[in-house]
Amino acid sequence: MGSHRNRLSVLALIAGLAGCAVVAPPVEESVGLPPIVVSDGTAATLLERASQLELDTEYVAPPGVALHHHTAGFAKTLCSGVFVTGLDEAFAAESIGYFTSPIDERDAVVARVVDRDAKMVHLTLEDGVVRSAKYLGDLGCVALPIGESAPFYEPIDIQSNLQETDAMPWPIGQAVADVPLPAGVDAVKLTEALDTAFSAGAMTAAFVVTYRGEIIAERYGEGIDRDTALESWSMGKSLSATLLGVLMQQGVYQLDQAAPIPEWQTDGDARAEITIRNILNMSSGLRCRAPQDPDFDAAAGYPDHLYLYTGTINSFQWAATRPQQWPPNRVGRYRNCDPVLTNYLIRLAVEGRGETYHQFPQSALFDKLGIRTMVMETDPYGNFLTQGYELASARDWARLGNLYLNGGVWAGERILPQNFVDFVSTLAPAWDADARPIYGGFFWLAGPPVMSMTGGYGMAGAGGQHTVIVPSRELVVVRLGHYRGAPVWSQLAPRVSELLLEALPAG
Repeated sequence: MGSHRNRLSVLALIAGLAGCAVVAPPVEESVGLPPIVVSDGTAATLLERASQLELDTEYVAPPGVALHHHTAGFAKTLCSGVFVTGLDEAFAAESIGYFTSPIDERDAVVARVVDRDAKMVHLTLEDGVVRSAKYLGDLGCVALPIGESAPFYEPIDIQSNLQETDAMPWPIGQAVADVPLPAGVDAVKLTEALDTAFSAGAMTAAFVVTYRGEIIAERYGEGIDRDTALESWSMGKSLSATLLGVLMQQGVYQLDQAAPIPEWQTDGDARAEITIRNILNMSSGLRCRAPQDPDFDAAAGYPDHLYLYTGTINSFQWAATRPQQWPPNRVGRYRNCDPVLTNYLIRLAVEGRGETYHQFPQSALFDKLGIRTMVMETDPYGNFLTQGYELASARDWARLGNLYLNGGVWAGERILPQNFVDFVSTLAPAWDADARPIYGGFFWLAGPPVMSMTGGYGMAGAGGQHTVIVPSRELVVVRLGHYRGAPVWSQLAPRVSELLLEALPAG
């Protein structure tokens, strides 16, 4: 399986980003609503605020059996691990993707078949139910409804204009010049940070650090290299925001326009007031239960947050038909309906102008940045599930991070709108009102999912997947790891962050 690769590769990053420079606007006043009690951040006051604002709408939990859903998640995860990342089947089954398929639920599988000829995974449960996933090539793997052997759309081969050559210099190409480290960079500290990130048990798979846009540190775990697409999970939410930002720069959407979701365009539908800004701020107010909710109760049924991965449904339709729980921009909750609706808006825009939806990310963004390995996976209806079903190499996440470090400009071309980077890295008003200064526009500003690097913000995914951008230090750090190592990694991340910042010149 390969050896550790070592270009002084450092860190696995973000665990508790802090300090965003842009002051968030206050939550606007709304006629007819009770006075806002600003939370002190405790669960009790979070729930008190939420109850004051609660609308009289009904919640209906997703249908189906939780174990069947979890096993669909397991099938998809195993399929992606084997056919996209190239992992050993047994290793993938025990080491990756616990988020949609908890490890203790996997013991319920009585028969596991990885069909390498058909490129399918079949998992049989004791009750006879079989959950399957199929590899689709450039679109990765898809979990299938029970009894189905193919998705309900025809996958395409993604076309790229990028040349595959090691001669092209980073970042458009892969060639990294073998030159001395920049002045002021401490090689000993970089090496110590790198060694710490790859400590036993952390299962760090890839680590890339760029300083002033150049790779200064890089290392890979056994069997992984610069081109390996790895589980990335909710870093895909930041990718979804980026693709919507591309459309904004092209003049298709505006941040403060009402989101043109077709299901909301009937007279009297209060959801028609939800703006694109509200959605990107995770404050649409839709009833979309998630395990992260402060009042989450597993007894209330399988959460929508996971069902949007594992339900093998039309995810866009499910998210768009959730009722309002609160008025928009009043309560911030980390729920997958909002990124799913962002992807819905992308599909509406791309197909609305006669373009190929699945080709759009590569042509409009990835080719421009030199991204070659990004695999965006779908539901059975062809809708991108990049609220967390995507895989990419550490170098490609570093490219995306550097787009934000550069203010949304790449090679002289403005890719994102002028103020978009400020927006995503600014505290969302509804989260501010809850005294949780941790979330912006599908980017984390601080908190447990993000590593402790003051003055930074970043993308974060379950299992310790991180891309951190620290503008004051001209720094981007990417850490990707196998999910099973997340508990160990979370203990190491603060020290790795500390060492990395000590290795660089002061901002």
